[in-house]
Amino acid sequence: MSSHNKVAVVTGAGTGIGRAAALALLKDGYRVALAGRRKEPLEQTVKDAGPAGARALAVPTDVSNLESVKALFAATVEKFGRVDVLFNNAGTNAPGILFEDLAYEKWKAVVETNLTGMFLCAQEAYRHMKNQDPRGGRIINNGSISAHSPRPDSAPYTATKHGVTGLTKTISLDGRKYDIVCSQIDIGNAMTSLASRMAKGVKQANGSIAVEAMMDVAHVGEAVRYMASLPLEVNVQFMTIMATKMPFVGRG
Repeated sequence: MSSHNKVAVVTGAGTGIGRAAALALLKDGYRVALAGRRKEPLEQTVKDAGPAGARALAVPTDVSNLESVKALFAATVEKFGRVDVLFNNAGTNAPGILFEDLAYEKWKAVVETNLTGMFLCAQEAYRHMKNQDPRGGRIINNGSISAHSPRPDSAPYTATKHGVTGLTKTISLDGRKYDIVCSQIDIGNAMTSLASRMAKGVKQANGSIAVEAMMDVAHVGEAVRYMASLPLEVNVQFMTIMATKMPFVGRG
C-alpha cells in the first residue's frame, strides 16, 4: 500500500512536533486525522498544508479522555476507512519545580496526558489495526531524551517518558501476531514553543543556566515520515534525533 492510500492519525497536531509531522505526512500523500485540544491550531495546520490540506481531518480531542479518543478514531475510520499509522505525540509538562514542592495536581495532569493519553490512543489504534483488512499498522510513540536522562526538576515529565518506553516495548511484543509495529522517537531540543526556553537558557545538572543548541522541528517531521514509510516487515525500534551539540552524550 503506497503512502497515497495510507491513513495517519497525529495527536498534538496543532503545534510543534505534531504539526511538523502532520505536514510531512500530508506532503507525502497521506490522509491525516489531526487531533488536539483546540480547534483553531488544528485548522491552522490544515491551512499550512496548502492543497494537501484537502486530505486532512481536524478532530478536537482530549487524549486523556476515553470517550474523546474513541470519537477521534471513529471519525477517522468513518472518513478514511482505516488507520495505518498513529503518531502518538500529544504531551505536556509541568513547570520546573523542586521535587519536594511538586503539587499532586501537576503530577496528575502530566501523567494523564503523557502516559494515560498515550495508552488510550495506542489501544484504540491497535484495536482498529488488528481488525481491518489488510490487517496491521504502525504506532510511533513520542518519547524524549528524557526517556533516557532527566533534566533537573522534571519528575513528572521524566517518569512518564520512561513509562512510554515500557509501553512501546510491550506494544511491539504484543502486536507482532497482528502485524502491528510499534516504534519510539526520542527528540532532543527541537525548536517548538514548548522547548524554546532552551535557546534562552535552561537549568543544567550542576545548577547553572546555559543556552543549548536547537534544531529545526521540520527535521523531526521528516524523521516521523521516514519511520512511517517503512513496510511492516521493517521497524526502527528506537530513533534518537537531536540537536548535535545539545548536552546529552557524555558529561554535559
